[in-house]
Amino acid sequence: VDSRRTIILDVRVPTTPVVELGGHGACLNATAWAPHSHCHICTAGDDKQALIWDLSSMQVKPLEEPILAYGAEGEINNLQWSASQPDWISIAYRDKIQILRV
Repeated sequence: VDSRRTIILDVRVPTTPVVELGGHGACLNATAWAPHSHCHICTAGDDKQALIWDLSSMQVKPLEEPILAYGAEGEINNLQWSASQPDWISIAYRDKIQILRV
């Protein structure tokens, strides 16, 4: 399903979203939880953006503003948050990989 939104669910109550993340202008392609934090997530997509969200104030209403944003030169098709170096995220677009410090 092509979507511009990320819906976070609690598996104990899967019919009700915990929070909904907006902010993207095109379809999402990748999502990664921060390995060092239970409340940070990164989303990336066809709008060439990687957005980092703070979910510490879990609201049912949609979150539209990320805490950090990065604009790539092409549609981001994959990302990975480093488990050993939590200040670094890698993104892949076109034929490139970029390593970003957050």
